[in-house]
Amino acid sequence: MNELLIIAAPDVTEKRHEWLRSLANERWLSENTLDAYERDTRQFLTFLTGHVGGPAKLADIHTLRPADLRAFLAARRREGSGARSLGRHLAGLRSFLRYLERQGLANAAAAGAIRAPKQPKSLPKPLTDRQALNLVTTDAQLQEEPWIAARDAAVLTLLYGCGLRISEALGLTPADITAGSKTLRITGKGGKTRIVPLLPIVTEAVAAYRKLCPYHMDDDDLLFRGARGGPLQPAIIQREMQKLRSAFGLPETATPHALRHSFATHLLAGGGDLRTIQELLGHASLSTTQIYTGVDSSRLLEVYDRAHPRA
Repeated sequence: MNELLIIAAPDVTEKRHEWLRSLANERWLSENTLDAYERDTRQFLTFLTGHVGGPAKLADIHTLRPADLRAFLAARRREGSGARSLGRHLAGLRSFLRYLERQGLANAAAAGAIRAPKQPKSLPKPLTDRQALNLVTTDAQLQEEPWIAARDAAVLTLLYGCGLRISEALGLTPADITAGSKTLRITGKGGKTRIVPLLPIVTEAVAAYRKLCPYHMDDDDLLFRGARGGPLQPAIIQREMQKLRSAFGLPETATPHALRHSFATHLLAGGGDLRTIQELLGHASLSTTQIYTGVDSSRLLEVYDRAHPRA
């Protein structure tokens, strides 16, 4: 957190630090959510300083009106934030204000009086089964160094073969996947643990990477390494996927996360039930998983329109 960029009174800065620490220690929010809340409140305090004409103090926050928060959201929209980002801005501010309210330092009613922007309905963009299978092979990787090509293939295979988030795959240790492993225990968002089956193609890909990897690994080390032996960063895999998109002529929606979408969509198309897929993905709510029924239905209609002689 860079407080040098926040023009706010010390009392606000101190309470904001306390709130962020409480989120990290007590609520088990993901690192991405914590980063977003930190950034959103930093932007809000910077806005509020200009809005009230001086360093924002707790007294200024205590007297916030719905119009003040609407002005902030309007400013963010003018700077390019979409409905999803605006909704997250509001969620972070509500959390911060409720934290202050519990200490008698603010009134969260202003944030509660504002409706979150209506979220656009967008379906996940999975790859076809052939595209996904082609991408996860070692031969498809564009890296000249054999062990790095095997590493990238193993990561992508975990995303598609197990439906993992990229952060979950890169957080694995050698002890998580051994030669005889049939299942994989994953701790996902909110500290929720789930068990996913390990297909032979996954264990084989990981074994091929470990055989070629030049770095020693203890059981509790991170499994996937960068070129110099440090932890493998998500940006590296995202960059390699971008190169693969270009090489294979795939759309911009072909991202590492699209392989997780593909995992769910292909299971559903193959007859998997939503409850099982929900458990495998680690979704807290079935409604989150139900979005894949829309993907499957739209693909069926595409096939119908393309193939039916009277369509």
